Amino acid sequence: MKSSVARWMYKRPKFRLVALLAAPTLWLVVAYLGALGALLVTAFFTIDSFTGDVVAQFNLGNFQDMLTDPAYRNVVLRTLGIALSVTLICATFAIPMAFFMAKIAKPRNQKILVALVLTPLWASYLVKIYAWRSMLEPRTGVIDWVLGPIGIRSPGFGGPAIVIGLSYLWLPYMILPIYAGLERLPNSLLDASGDLGAGNFYTFRRVILPLIFPSLVAGSMFTFSLSLGDYITAQIIGGKLQMLGNVVYQNFSINLPFAATIATIPVAIMAIYLWLVRRTGALASL
Repeated sequence: MKSSVARWMYKRPKFRLVALLAAPTLWLVVAYLGALGALLVTAFFTIDSFTGDVVAQFNLGNFQDMLTDPAYRNVVLRTLGIALSVTLICATFAIPMAFFMAKIAKPRNQKILVALVLTPLWASYLVKIYAWRSMLEPRTGVIDWVLGPIGIRSPGFGGPAIVIGLSYLWLPYMILPIYAGLERLPNSLLDASGDLGAGNFYTFRRVILPLIFPSLVAGSMFTFSLSLGDYITAQIIGGKLQMLGNVVYQNFSINLPFAATIATIPVAIMAIYLWLVRRTGALASL
Protein backbone atom coordinates (compact mmCIF):
# COMPACT_ATOMS: atom_id res chain seq x y z
CA MET A 1 0.00 0.00 0.00
CA LYS A 2 2.77 2.39 0.94
CA SER A 3 4.70 1.67 -2.25
CA SER A 4 1.63 2.33 -4.40
CA VAL A 5 1.01 5.64 -2.62
CA ALA A 6 4.66 6.57 -3.10
CA ARG A 7 4.46 5.78 -6.82
CA TRP A 8 1.26 7.84 -7.12
CA MET A 9 2.90 10.80 -5.38
CA TYR A 10 6.02 10.55 -7.50
CA LYS A 11 3.97 10.65 -10.70
CA ARG A 12 2.52 14.03 -9.69
CA PRO A 13 4.86 16.95 -10.66
CA LYS A 14 4.08 18.94 -7.52
CA PHE A 15 4.90 16.03 -5.26
CA ARG A 16 8.12 15.38 -7.17
CA LEU A 17 9.13 18.99 -6.68
CA VAL A 18 8.37 18.81 -2.95
CA ALA A 19 10.36 15.59 -2.64
CA LEU A 20 13.35 17.14 -4.40
CA LEU A 21 13.27 20.28 -2.25
CA ALA A 22 12.60 18.54 1.06
CA ALA A 23 16.20 17.59 1.82
CA PRO A 24 17.87 20.93 0.99
CA THR A 25 15.08 22.82 2.75
CA LEU A 26 15.50 20.70 5.86
CA TRP A 27 19.25 21.24 5.76
CA LEU A 28 18.76 25.00 5.37
CA VAL A 29 16.38 25.12 8.33
CA VAL A 30 18.71 23.10 10.53
CA ALA A 31 21.91 24.89 9.50
CA TYR A 32 20.55 28.45 9.38
CA LEU A 33 17.75 28.63 11.92
CA GLY A 34 19.54 26.15 14.17
CA ALA A 35 22.64 28.34 14.20
CA LEU A 36 20.59 31.44 14.96
CA GLY A 37 18.78 29.59 17.73
CA ALA A 38 22.06 28.42 19.26
CA LEU A 39 23.39 31.97 19.04
CA LEU A 40 20.38 33.40 20.85
CA VAL A 41 20.46 30.76 23.56
CA THR A 42 24.21 31.19 24.14
CA ALA A 43 23.72 34.92 24.59
CA PHE A 44 21.83 34.22 27.84
CA PHE A 45 24.61 32.05 29.26
CA THR A 46 27.52 33.21 31.37
CA ILE A 47 31.15 32.25 31.71
CA ASP A 48 33.11 30.96 34.68
CA SER A 49 35.70 33.62 35.45
CA PHE A 50 38.06 31.03 36.95
CA THR A 51 38.00 28.22 34.38
CA GLY A 52 36.75 30.19 31.37
CA ASP A 53 34.11 27.55 30.64
CA VAL A 54 30.61 28.45 29.47
CA VAL A 55 28.00 28.02 32.20
CA ALA A 56 24.59 27.07 30.77
CA GLN A 57 22.66 29.16 33.28
CA PHE A 58 20.11 31.80 32.32
CA ASN A 59 21.55 35.23 32.90
CA LEU A 60 20.81 38.74 31.58
CA GLY A 61 24.15 40.16 32.65
CA ASN A 62 25.55 40.18 29.11
CA PHE A 63 22.68 42.26 27.79
CA GLN A 64 22.92 44.58 30.79
CA ASP A 65 26.64 45.14 30.20
CA MET A 66 26.04 45.75 26.52
CA LEU A 67 23.24 48.27 27.06
CA THR A 68 24.82 50.18 29.94
CA ASP A 69 28.38 50.49 28.62
CA PRO A 70 28.67 53.65 26.46
CA ALA A 71 31.58 52.13 24.52
CA TYR A 72 29.36 49.39 23.08
CA ARG A 73 26.59 51.87 22.30
CA ASN A 74 29.09 53.94 20.34
CA VAL A 75 30.19 50.85 18.40
CA VAL A 76 26.57 50.04 17.54
CA LEU A 77 25.86 53.59 16.36
CA ARG A 78 29.13 53.73 14.42
CA THR A 79 28.43 50.43 12.68
CA LEU A 80 24.88 51.48 11.83
CA GLY A 81 26.09 54.82 10.48
CA ILE A 82 28.75 53.15 8.32
CA ALA A 83 26.25 50.63 6.94
CA LEU A 84 23.78 53.39 6.06
CA SER A 85 26.51 55.54 4.50
CA VAL A 86 27.76 52.66 2.36
CA THR A 87 24.22 51.90 1.20
CA LEU A 88 23.54 55.53 0.22
CA ILE A 89 26.88 55.87 -1.58
CA CYS A 90 26.37 52.62 -3.47
CA ALA A 91 22.86 53.71 -4.50
CA THR A 92 24.18 57.11 -5.65
CA PHE A 93 26.77 55.52 -7.93
CA ALA A 94 24.77 52.46 -8.95
CA ILE A 95 21.70 54.22 -10.34
CA PRO A 96 23.46 56.20 -13.13
CA MET A 97 25.77 53.27 -13.91
CA ALA A 98 22.87 50.83 -14.15
CA PHE A 99 20.84 53.33 -16.22
CA PHE A 100 23.67 53.68 -18.71
CA MET A 101 24.04 49.91 -18.94
CA ALA A 102 20.32 49.27 -19.42
CA LYS A 103 19.10 52.23 -21.47
CA ILE A 104 22.02 53.99 -23.17
CA ALA A 105 24.59 51.33 -24.02
CA LYS A 106 24.10 49.32 -27.18
CA PRO A 107 22.59 45.85 -26.68
CA ARG A 108 25.79 44.12 -27.76
CA ASN A 109 27.76 46.10 -25.16
CA GLN A 110 25.40 45.46 -22.25
CA LYS A 111 26.72 41.95 -21.59
CA ILE A 112 30.27 43.28 -21.65
CA LEU A 113 29.39 45.94 -19.10
CA VAL A 114 27.70 43.39 -16.86
CA ALA A 115 30.82 41.23 -17.04
CA LEU A 116 32.96 44.24 -16.13
CA VAL A 117 30.75 44.94 -13.11
CA LEU A 118 31.14 41.32 -12.02
CA THR A 119 34.91 41.30 -12.55
CA PRO A 120 35.81 42.76 -9.11
CA LEU A 121 33.87 39.93 -7.46
CA TRP A 122 36.31 37.43 -8.94
CA ALA A 123 39.24 38.92 -7.01
CA SER A 124 39.98 37.94 -3.42
CA TYR A 125 38.35 40.00 -0.69
CA LEU A 126 41.67 40.46 1.12
CA VAL A 127 43.52 41.44 -2.06
CA LYS A 128 41.03 44.26 -2.70
CA ILE A 129 41.17 45.56 0.88
CA TYR A 130 44.96 45.49 1.00
CA ALA A 131 44.97 47.29 -2.34
CA TRP A 132 42.90 50.04 -0.78
CA ARG A 133 45.28 50.07 2.19
CA SER A 134 48.18 50.81 -0.14
CA MET A 135 46.13 53.53 -1.82
CA LEU A 136 44.98 55.17 1.43
CA GLU A 137 48.35 55.04 3.19
CA PRO A 138 49.12 58.61 4.36
CA ARG A 139 52.04 60.33 2.56
CA THR A 140 53.27 57.16 0.82
CA GLY A 141 49.99 55.89 -0.61
CA VAL A 142 48.85 56.04 -4.22
CA ILE A 143 46.28 58.76 -3.55
CA ASP A 144 48.78 61.16 -1.95
CA TRP A 145 51.38 60.32 -4.60
CA VAL A 146 49.08 60.92 -7.59
CA LEU A 147 46.60 63.50 -6.31
CA GLY A 148 48.71 65.20 -3.66
CA PRO A 149 50.19 67.76 -6.09
CA ILE A 150 46.69 69.10 -6.84
CA GLY A 151 45.75 69.34 -3.17
CA ILE A 152 43.76 66.13 -2.73
CA ARG A 153 44.98 64.14 0.28
CA SER A 154 44.19 60.64 1.46
CA PRO A 155 41.72 60.49 4.39
CA GLY A 156 44.05 57.97 6.04
CA PHE A 157 42.82 55.04 8.07
CA GLY A 158 39.56 55.39 9.97
CA GLY A 159 35.84 55.80 9.38
CA PRO A 160 36.05 57.39 5.91
CA ALA A 161 38.46 54.66 4.78
CA ILE A 162 36.04 51.96 5.97
CA VAL A 163 33.17 53.59 4.07
CA ILE A 164 35.27 53.87 0.90
CA GLY A 165 36.46 50.27 1.11
CA LEU A 166 33.03 48.80 1.81
CA SER A 167 31.40 50.93 -0.90
CA TYR A 168 33.88 49.56 -3.42
CA LEU A 169 33.35 45.98 -2.24
CA TRP A 170 29.54 45.99 -2.30
CA LEU A 171 28.84 48.32 -5.26
CA PRO A 172 28.25 45.42 -7.71
CA TYR A 173 25.56 44.05 -5.40
CA MET A 174 23.69 47.33 -5.80
CA ILE A 175 24.29 47.77 -9.53
CA LEU A 176 23.00 44.38 -10.66
CA PRO A 177 19.49 44.50 -9.07
CA ILE A 178 18.96 48.06 -10.29
CA TYR A 179 20.15 47.08 -13.75
CA ALA A 180 17.68 44.19 -13.77
CA GLY A 181 14.88 46.54 -12.76
CA LEU A 182 15.77 49.14 -15.40
CA GLU A 183 16.03 46.47 -18.07
CA ARG A 184 12.37 45.58 -17.45
CA LEU A 185 11.35 49.24 -17.61
CA PRO A 186 9.68 49.94 -20.99
CA ASN A 187 11.33 52.67 -23.02
CA SER A 188 7.87 53.85 -24.04
CA LEU A 189 7.31 55.20 -20.51
CA LEU A 190 10.40 57.40 -20.78
CA ASP A 191 9.38 58.56 -24.25
CA ALA A 192 5.86 59.35 -23.06
CA SER A 193 7.21 61.36 -20.12
CA GLY A 194 9.42 63.37 -22.45
CA ASP A 195 6.60 63.92 -24.95
CA LEU A 196 4.44 65.30 -22.14
CA GLY A 197 7.04 67.91 -21.35
CA ALA A 198 8.68 66.38 -18.29
CA GLY A 199 12.34 67.16 -17.69
CA ASN A 200 15.00 64.58 -16.99
CA PHE A 201 14.97 65.06 -13.24
CA TYR A 202 11.18 65.02 -13.07
CA THR A 203 11.07 61.83 -15.16
CA PHE A 204 13.62 60.22 -12.88
CA ARG A 205 11.80 61.24 -9.70
CA ARG A 206 8.22 60.47 -10.77
CA VAL A 207 8.63 57.64 -13.31
CA ILE A 208 11.94 55.81 -12.98
CA LEU A 209 12.54 55.90 -9.21
CA PRO A 210 9.10 54.51 -8.18
CA LEU A 211 9.42 51.66 -10.67
CA ILE A 212 12.96 50.65 -9.68
CA PHE A 213 12.32 51.12 -5.95
CA PRO A 214 11.93 47.34 -5.34
CA SER A 215 15.26 46.74 -7.09
CA LEU A 216 16.84 49.52 -5.05
CA VAL A 217 15.55 47.91 -1.87
CA ALA A 218 16.90 44.53 -2.96
CA GLY A 219 20.34 46.02 -3.51
CA SER A 220 20.23 47.86 -0.19
CA MET A 221 19.52 44.60 1.60
CA PHE A 222 22.86 43.28 0.33
CA THR A 223 24.95 46.39 0.95
CA PHE A 224 23.41 47.15 4.35
CA SER A 225 23.61 43.62 5.75
CA LEU A 226 27.12 42.93 4.40
CA SER A 227 28.41 46.22 5.82
CA LEU A 228 26.69 45.61 9.13
CA GLY A 229 28.48 42.31 9.70
CA ASP A 230 31.88 43.16 8.23
CA TYR A 231 34.95 43.32 10.44
CA ILE A 232 37.94 42.55 8.20
CA THR A 233 37.78 45.89 6.41
CA ALA A 234 37.70 47.74 9.72
CA GLN A 235 40.61 45.67 10.96
CA ILE A 236 42.79 46.43 7.92
CA ILE A 237 41.97 50.06 7.03
CA GLY A 238 39.89 51.20 10.01
CA GLY A 239 42.77 52.30 12.19
CA LYS A 240 41.64 52.24 15.80
CA LEU A 241 37.92 52.25 14.96
CA GLN A 242 35.92 49.13 15.70
CA MET A 243 32.68 47.78 14.31
CA LEU A 244 30.35 45.18 15.79
CA GLY A 245 32.12 42.38 13.95
CA ASN A 246 35.44 43.34 15.54
CA VAL A 247 33.91 43.16 19.03
CA VAL A 248 32.47 39.72 18.27
CA TYR A 249 35.81 38.52 16.89
CA GLN A 250 37.75 39.76 19.93
CA ASN A 251 35.38 38.21 22.47
CA PHE A 252 34.75 34.90 20.69
CA SER A 253 37.68 33.02 22.23
CA ILE A 254 37.58 34.61 25.69
CA ASN A 255 33.88 35.16 26.36
CA LEU A 256 31.63 33.27 23.96
CA PRO A 257 28.29 34.24 25.61
CA PHE A 258 29.13 37.95 25.43
CA ALA A 259 30.26 37.56 21.80
CA ALA A 260 26.91 35.91 21.06
CA THR A 261 25.14 38.80 22.78
CA ILE A 262 26.92 41.34 20.57
CA ALA A 263 26.19 39.19 17.50
CA THR A 264 22.45 39.42 18.19
CA ILE A 265 22.54 43.18 17.50
CA PRO A 266 23.06 42.95 13.71
CA VAL A 267 20.48 40.17 13.58
CA ALA A 268 17.96 42.37 15.39
CA ILE A 269 18.79 45.39 13.21
CA MET A 270 18.33 43.35 10.03
CA ALA A 271 15.05 41.93 11.34
CA ILE A 272 13.76 45.46 11.92
CA TYR A 273 15.06 46.56 8.51
CA LEU A 274 13.35 43.67 6.72
CA TRP A 275 10.13 44.42 8.62
CA LEU A 276 10.25 48.04 7.46
CA VAL A 277 10.98 46.91 3.90
CA ARG A 278 8.06 44.54 4.01
CA ARG A 279 5.82 47.37 5.17
CA THR A 280 6.69 49.31 2.03
CA GLY A 281 5.54 46.41 -0.15
CA ALA A 282 8.81 46.41 -2.10
CA LEU A 283 9.49 42.73 -1.53
CA ALA A 284 6.15 41.75 -3.06
CA SER A 285 7.06 43.66 -6.22
CA LEU A 286 10.37 41.89 -6.87
